[in-house]
Amino acid sequence: ICRHDLKLALRSTGLWTSDPRLRDCMRHLRQSMRESAGTVMVDQKLFRKCVGANILLLTQAFRRKLIIPDFEVFASNMDQLYYSTQRQEGGHVADYIPQLAKFSPNLWGVSLCTVDGQRHSAGDTKVPFCLQSCVKPLEYAIAVHEIGTEHVHRYVGKEPSGLKFNQLSLNDEDKPHNPMVNAGAIVISSLLKPNSNKAERFDYVMEYLKKMAGTEYVGFSNATFQSEKETGDRNFAIGYYLKEKKCFPENADMIAALDFYFQLCSIEVTCESGSVMAATLANGGICPITGERVLSAEAVRNTLSLMHSCGMYDFSGQFAFHVGLPAKSGVSGAVLLVVPNVMGIMCWSPPLDRVGNSVRGIHFCQELVSLFNFHNYDNLRHFARKLDPRRVSLDDRNKSVVNLMFAAYSGDVSALRRFALSAVDMEEKDYDSRTGLHVASAEVIQSFFLTSYIALSIRWGNTPLDDARQFGRDGVVSVLTEYQRIYQCSNGSQSETEDQRKLDTVKVVV
Repeated sequence: ICRHDLKLALRSTGLWTSDPRLRDCMRHLRQSMRESAGTVMVDQKLFRKCVGANILLLTQAFRRKLIIPDFEVFASNMDQLYYSTQRQEGGHVADYIPQLAKFSPNLWGVSLCTVDGQRHSAGDTKVPFCLQSCVKPLEYAIAVHEIGTEHVHRYVGKEPSGLKFNQLSLNDEDKPHNPMVNAGAIVISSLLKPNSNKAERFDYVMEYLKKMAGTEYVGFSNATFQSEKETGDRNFAIGYYLKEKKCFPENADMIAALDFYFQLCSIEVTCESGSVMAATLANGGICPITGERVLSAEAVRNTLSLMHSCGMYDFSGQFAFHVGLPAKSGVSGAVLLVVPNVMGIMCWSPPLDRVGNSVRGIHFCQELVSLFNFHNYDNLRHFARKLDPRRVSLDDRNKSVVNLMFAAYSGDVSALRRFALSAVDMEEKDYDSRTGLHVASAEVIQSFFLTSYIALSIRWGNTPLDDARQFGRDGVVSVLTEYQRIYQCSNGSQSETEDQRKLDTVKVVV
C-alpha cells in the first residue's frame, strides 16, 4: 500500500501520527521516504518495521477495539456539535485582567482525547490561552498526590461555598470552602514545595503539567502574570483575610503563595494539550499518549469529585444536574471537561456569561450529553434514545436481533415488552429476513408478541399471517386477521405521537 494510505488508516482510528507511542513507526516511514526517489510503497518488510514496536496498539486500533470503535462516525458527530455551538452568541470577554480582553470573541475550539489516545479537534485548537481557574483542580491533584488527602484537607474544605469564587468567606471551621474557589487555591499554593524557592516551585508544577499533557504545549504568559498582579486587589484581600484567620501552614509566606497562585493561573495551554490533561484525569492519572502514571488514583478521584460539585462557579449545581460530568471553567473562556474512563475534552471560547463561564463551552457540554449517554446518571442499558460511541454498532445490532428472536421463540413476553419500552427496533430482521413476529407466529404455540410495526413484514414473500397459516396455527391466524383489520382501519389516524402509538398498539395474546 501507499504510505499515505497507511497514515489515513491510522487517522481513521483516531490515532495521530504525532502520538509519542507511534514515534518508531513514523521514524521508519520518514526514513523510507528519504531513501526512495518516488512514491513510498509500504511492503511487508517495511510494514513489519513500522508496526513492530506498536503491534498491540495498532492491532487494537485496526480491529476497532479502542474505547471509541467507530471513531470517524463519532468525530463527525462532534463536528456537528462544534458547528451548531459556533452559532451561539452573547457573553462578554473578561476585561478585569487587561491581557484577557485582547482575545477575539470569535475564537472557538474543541479538542478531545480518549483514554486510549484517540484524538479529534475542531476550530481554533492551536491558539495558546491561559488556564486561569482551570489550573485549580490540577494543582489540587498534584498536592493530594504529593502530600496526601488528609494533610491537604487540614487546610481546605470539601463543600460547595454557595458564594462567588472570589468571595472573602470561610467555612465554619475557618477554612476555605474548597480548592476550586480562589481562597482554597491560594492555600493549596502554599502547600506545594513549601521549602523551595519560587523558581523551583514553579518548575515543579510545570513538570507535572507537561507530563499530564503528554509533553504537548504547556507555556507561560508573563504578560498575563504581570497583569494579574497589577489588578489582583481582591486576591490580595483574600490573602490577608486568610493570614488573619491563620489558614496557612506555619511559616508560610502569604505574598509568596499569592505570587505562585498568579503564576499558575498564567500557565498557557492549547485546546489540544488541555484535552490530554483532561484525558489523564479521565484515565485515572495515567497519560493516555505516553502511558506514564502522573497522578495517583486517589488524587484523581478526589479531584473529579470536587470538580463535579464545585467546578463551575455559581453554575455548579445546574451543571451537575444538566451535564452530570466533572468540569472546571476559567475566565479565559476555557472549560476542562472529563468523561471518566472515556475521554477528556477542552473547550475554549472567550465570551463569558454572567457567572464567568464560557457561553459556547456550556452550550457544547449540554449538547454533548443530549446526544451521547455520557451523563453520570444515564442508564447505559435502558436509554437507547442516546448514542453510545463506546459500542460497536454492528455487534449491538446482532446482539439485539438474537435477543429479540430468542424472546419471541421462547414466548418471553416480559422481555419483549422491555425491548419495546427501551426503544429497541422491533422490526429488526435476522439473516433470512425473519422478524420476531414471524418466529412467534410460526413456532410458538401458546404465546406471541404482536406490534403494528411488524404485523405486515415480509419474509420470502410471506407475512407472519402466511406463516401462521402454513404451520397450522389457527388461533394465531384468527388473532392476526382481526388485528390486521383493526390496524388498517386506524393506520390513517394522526392524533397520536409515534411513540405513544407504538406503546398503545402492543398486544399480547396467550
